[in-house]
Amino acid sequence: MLQAVGQLLPIAAAGAVSSVPITAMIMILLSPKRTVSAVPFLVGWVLGLATVVSLCALGAQAVPVSRFGRHDTALGVAEIIVGAALVAAALLVRRRMPAQSSGLPRWLGGIGSLGRWSSFGVALALNLRPKAILLAVAAGLVLRAAALPLGQSAVVIAVYTVIAASTVVVPITMTLISPGRMEPRLIRAREWLGLHGRAVSAAVLVIVGIVAIGNGLTRL
Repeated sequence: MLQAVGQLLPIAAAGAVSSVPITAMIMILLSPKRTVSAVPFLVGWVLGLATVVSLCALGAQAVPVSRFGRHDTALGVAEIIVGAALVAAALLVRRRMPAQSSGLPRWLGGIGSLGRWSSFGVALALNLRPKAILLAVAAGLVLRAAALPLGQSAVVIAVYTVIAASTVVVPITMTLISPGRMEPRLIRAREWLGLHGRAVSAAVLVIVGIVAIGNGLTRL
């Protein structure tokens, strides 16, 4: 189980540094409706993360693995495909950076005006972005390779969810406890993400993609 957790750490970290949900969270926390919308957004994000990775882990059970020997060709090919897709997603993010590097995506500007249920729905929907699904699929393939019992798989998924959601859960919790102290930090974080968020996301996706490709090659 610990080996599976270790292999999931870079994937969970990639989910944690995703700029879109973090920026959406910041916009909500800096809005007048933060006391209404922040917690539903948090719940939707955590629930969405856990649900998508669980479904991907369940779907990964369809990938055949060898009971004997060290070669799992189907699993290796699946990991190589997912890794290549992550690298391609990173290149796409990088290619789009010049048009977005001077500010935040336009649609995020109005997210602070959303109500309770809308914020919850947006948080759920953010887990259905192509990059988020690719990360969840990569995590599901790791769990498939580990072949853990159901209880241990649930623990590993919980660890993954905690790590991936930490960059949303912690700021929301701290802001609701001490808004005056957190607001200047949130403003600085928003400005920094507007300039560098996509670059960081692209770099992390490349790293995770290369790791997935490497894992896949070792199984062939």
